[in-house]
Amino acid sequence: MTLSGHDLKKLWLPLFATLIMIGVAGLLGWACNLDKNKAEHERDTALSTRDQLEQRLRQVRTEEQEIRERTALLQQLKNAGITGPERRLDWMEQLRDTQRQLRIPGMKYEFGAQTTLENGNDPGYAWFASPLHLQLRLLHEEDLLNFLTDVQKNAKALVIVRSCKLSPLPSQAAPRDAMAQLGAECDMQWITTGPAKDSK
Repeated sequence: MTLSGHDLKKLWLPLFATLIMIGVAGLLGWACNLDKNKAEHERDTALSTRDQLEQRLRQVRTEEQEIRERTALLQQLKNAGITGPERRLDWMEQLRDTQRQLRIPGMKYEFGAQTTLENGNDPGYAWFASPLHLQLRLLHEEDLLNFLTDVQKNAKALVIVRSCKLSPLPSQAAPRDAMAQLGAECDMQWITTGPAKDSK
């Protein structure tokens, strides 16, 4: 079939309309593609923001748990009398009371100078150690264990026994110590915690 010039004139308007519709369809497709890309970008941004918020929330919950644990630990330390300045007068009174209660025949002790221990993760607080050299005259070995247990239980400090030596007393003991059979020498540390001295 052959198209004449007359036929082409009749087809011009439908062809032009078709081209316009193809162009409009292309523009619509391009616009839809832009909208799709924009929506995907907004979705990715929203997901990233959500992930960041969830991560921050987890971090806040972790920090909150750590604060609760530290607060509980600090309260335990306060209840045990471990926080605050060293209480040497109280410690000496406790040593004498324990000696009397357990009827220890003889006791000598000497506290050394307090020193600062290696600090932990909190620069605002520090640990302090007060060394104690203790000498006891005992009736038997169990007296030493009872004495140390009582001191560690009741002291307003964390008491760490570093070393203890137990040996029989010489026969020429003083008359007032005649009942004592054993001598004990112990080195201990009385640990407290409080604000670091340079943070005051």
